[in-house]
Amino acid sequence: MSDDWLKDDPFADADDPAARERELRRREREEKRNKKAGKKAEAERQQAPPPPPPPADPVEPPLPPRTPEQEFWDEEPEVVAEPVKPEEHVSPEEPVTPPPPPIPVASGNGRPPAAKRGRGALAAIGRHPFLIFAVVAALFLLWFLGSLFQPFHGDGSGKVQLTIPKGSSVSEVGDLLADEDVIDNSTLFQVRVTLAGKRSEIYSGNFTLAHNMSYGAAIDALSVPPVKRTLSVTIPEGYTRSQAAQVAEEAGIPGDYTKATVRSKYLDPAAYGGKNAKDLEGFLFPDTFELKPKAPVEDLVQLQLQDFKQRIKGVSMKYAKSKNLTVFDVLTIASMVEDEAGVDSQRGLVASVIYNRLHEGMPLGIDATIRFATGNYTEPLTESELAIDSPYNSRTNAGLPPGPISNPGLASIEAAAHPPQTEYLFYVTTPGACGKLTFAKTEAEFEAAVDKYNSAREAAGGNSPDSCGE
Repeated sequence: MSDDWLKDDPFADADDPAARERELRRREREEKRNKKAGKKAEAERQQAPPPPPPPADPVEPPLPPRTPEQEFWDEEPEVVAEPVKPEEHVSPEEPVTPPPPPIPVASGNGRPPAAKRGRGALAAIGRHPFLIFAVVAALFLLWFLGSLFQPFHGDGSGKVQLTIPKGSSVSEVGDLLADEDVIDNSTLFQVRVTLAGKRSEIYSGNFTLAHNMSYGAAIDALSVPPVKRTLSVTIPEGYTRSQAAQVAEEAGIPGDYTKATVRSKYLDPAAYGGKNAKDLEGFLFPDTFELKPKAPVEDLVQLQLQDFKQRIKGVSMKYAKSKNLTVFDVLTIASMVEDEAGVDSQRGLVASVIYNRLHEGMPLGIDATIRFATGNYTEPLTESELAIDSPYNSRTNAGLPPGPISNPGLASIEAAAHPPQTEYLFYVTTPGACGKLTFAKTEAEFEAAVDKYNSAREAAGGNSPDSCGE
């Protein structure tokens, strides 16, 4: 074994005073370094937060005592500082490795440096409380708009039959919809109606809605007039009972119209001068009527009679009464005027001819009465029909027929109640004048007008020349 190891033994030259002196100085230096290192460690220990208590370890048995040789080898050897070498020249070709960046040292409270703290969004919100308020307000606004406009809401499900009372306010409508589970919230519904500018466009009536509808869908449904759940029936002016019966049948109204118009508890013809009236002809006012679905035909008759009673109140009968005519007589005249007058402006003139012929005791000579008696309303009257033995044949019988031959409208009733005073006794269709009549005072004037009509009829191949012309 080599003896070089003795060179590092501090006691190799124990008998040498110089060696002992060196050893003492070495130990003094070592003690100073230990004290200095102890102070530095104590200062760092005071600045650092106290470490958490270590977990309880199981008790270990004490170590056996160490020998003097073991303690000697545990001592730290002397550290001899190496002399600082002069800076060596570095060749440009040799790259210089920069020193690594310093590792940040924790501050006394154990937190990272300020430059490294709070870079996240949550940290920014924590440092600025106003941002918290802004975020909360934004979230509330999004929720409110979503609840108000309901972008993912549909048209609802199921059916809800709902009646909006007339005169209901928007708030009352909203409460009713919310109570019936049509919408979610009455207040938000009112806001939506206001924003849509439809507060005055919500209709009353019967509606078919749905459960859980969006506010927009409910507003759209209520902004449209409700569909009338009725049957509309129009009886034209001048229609007879038989013609009106056909209209009622085609409309699908159940019942026998002809039978229902013989008598009715809603009107007695005798109250209007028709003591001998066989039925309600003349009193069945022509108009447009709204019936409930599947309503019986008696409901239609009731509406017609009630309409007549209301309208006749506004007609002055003073002039007719001065001629000893009853309301029933006026209706009879009006029914003939309705059929004979081709234009509204000549209704009064036709009525005046009837009044004048009655005054003279002349037969009226109105073919419309013969058509009523024969039931022929479309084909030309034959010679036998013109000579029919019937009280409704105004060619062979003077005076008025037994009763109205149709159900006249208000304009014809007005003309029959107070016609203009004229001297006309005759009238005939004017050829090519769109239904206008030519009136005559004398029989000669009448014959001249008839010849003109017949010539035009022959020129038309035997057809009526009453079409419009130049």
